Amino acid sequence: MPIIVNVDVMLARRKMQSKELAERLGITPANLSILKTGKAKGIRFDTLEALCQILDCQPGDILEYVAEP
Repeated sequence: MPIIVNVDVMLARRKMQSKELAERLGITPANLSILKTGKAKGIRFDTLEALCQILDCQPGDILEYVAEP
C-alpha cells in the first residue's frame, strides 16, 4: 500500500499509549488499531485534525506516500 500511517511513530515520540489516544479521540481502540495498521479505507478530516491536535503534529507526520516499484 503506497500510503503509510505513522501513528505509532508519533505515539512513541509523544510517549503516549494507544489506549489514551483512542480515549481522547473518542474512538474505540479497535478502530484506532485499524487506522494504525493501514487497513482503514479512509480517514475523516475531523479525525485527522484531532490526531494532529492531540499529537501536536502535522498531517504529513502521520501520513506518508511511498511509491510502489
